Parts: sequence; structure tokens; C-alpha cells
Amino acid sequence: MPRKKCERHIDSQPGINYYKPIGIPLRLLDEVDLQLDEFESIRLADLEGLYQEDAAEKMRISRQTFGRILKNAHKKVAEAIIQGKAIRIEIPFENKQEKKTNATS
Repeated sequence: MPRKKCERHIDSQPGINYYKPIGIPLRLLDEVDLQLDEFESIRLADLEGLYQEDAAEKMRISRQTFGRILKNAHKKVAEAIIQGKAIRIEIPFENKQEKKTNATS
């Protein structure tokens, strides 16, 4: 049985959950799913310019785990750019449920 995935600390929620090539309807594109922790790892390492050790500390995970998450994120983004796929940022169910509750209030 695989080990339980520890909870990652995510500071920034994406403002949108899809990126796609311009001029092609989304329904015609294949998608690459980017997990929220992968999104956060790109934000911390590439946008904020943090070293992996510092970024891992912010996410409350080991440096090795951060490196693995970042490597997977880079691979997915590269695949989407090179092969012309849409990127869908997976927002956890709890957040979607909270948004529905807030929208109906």
C-alpha cells in the first residue's frame, strides 16, 4: 500500500484554471492536468526565484519531494507547450465546494 500523501501548504490559488493555445477551441484540444502543488512549485521556484530548499520549507515538504513535484510540473508544462495542449490546473474538491456555497449565499 502506498504511503499517504502529506498535505502541502499552498500560498497562492490560481486566478484561472485553464491555459490553452489561442485560436483553437478547448473541446478540440488534449489536456495536461497540473496539480495545485505543481502549480505552487512553479510559482515559488520559477516566478519567485526561491531555491528548492526555501520553497520546500514554504510548502512544508522535504527538498527531495519539492524537486520531484517541480520536475513533474516542468515536464507537463513543456508537453503542453510543445504539443499544443491545454493546461488544466486541478483545484481540489474542497475549494470548489466552498465556492459553490459562497456563490449560493
